[in-house]
Amino acid sequence: MVSDGLADTGAVVINSFVAVGGFTQFVGRTFRWMFTRLPRKETLLPNFFEVGVLSVPVVALTGTFIGMVLAVQSFFQFRQLGLETRLGAVINMSLVRELGPVLAATMLAGRIGSRLAAQLGTMRVTEQIDALDSMGANSIHYLVVPRFLACIFAIPSLTIMADFMGVVGGYIYSVFILGIDKHHYLYNSQQFVGTWDFVSGVFKSFFFGAIIALISCYRGFTCRPGAEGVGQAATAAFVHSFVLILGSDLFLNIFLDALYYSIWPEGSSFV
Repeated sequence: MVSDGLADTGAVVINSFVAVGGFTQFVGRTFRWMFTRLPRKETLLPNFFEVGVLSVPVVALTGTFIGMVLAVQSFFQFRQLGLETRLGAVINMSLVRELGPVLAATMLAGRIGSRLAAQLGTMRVTEQIDALDSMGANSIHYLVVPRFLACIFAIPSLTIMADFMGVVGGYIYSVFILGIDKHHYLYNSQQFVGTWDFVSGVFKSFFFGAIIALISCYRGFTCRPGAEGVGQAATAAFVHSFVLILGSDLFLNIFLDALYYSIWPEGSSFV
């Protein structure tokens, strides 16, 4: 029993290292082909449309509801302290620095990541990827690089939209439903939310886009045979992207805070 448990544990550890090594090679090949030769617009533009344009409605709705939920939850807590006029600062800073980028990326990991993994997984199962390689067309350059570029450029744009819609949603609910004075709301938003807050949120979204694209494409490329394998690849793409988004968000926040205070030691606002 003990030997079987040790064998199973060893197999899990070895398989984990093999998976990390395979993913690292996949990332390296993606970047090498991206900088070697850019993909043609015939393969790039459809991916930009699929990742960016088709995601606009869901991202806009997500951002709007995030802003409204923040207004609802924060108002009653701040009213007990007599600080309800500071509601705009809390809502907008939370949105542009943290909730906007992270929740938009999470939503897109479900919508885009699962779709990319399912697309490429189906191509792997039906041997379309093998056919591309056998004809001399590099499958990484033809299939992965366009999707990667679409994600790292479209997702920051979608994050900006989520921030904007969240700010609008929070303003509408706070001013027109909760009755917060609009002048106090806007004044506190301008006083406490600086350009750095917005820039740091958008900066993180580039990394989130890269995570979604690389994880999803890798899961599609390493898909197991059969319909069950495609489903597992799509699920794993979302779960692993979600975990890495949260983990990278922690380290990016630490890095950005250290960078901010190294440039402005006194903590002055970058506006």
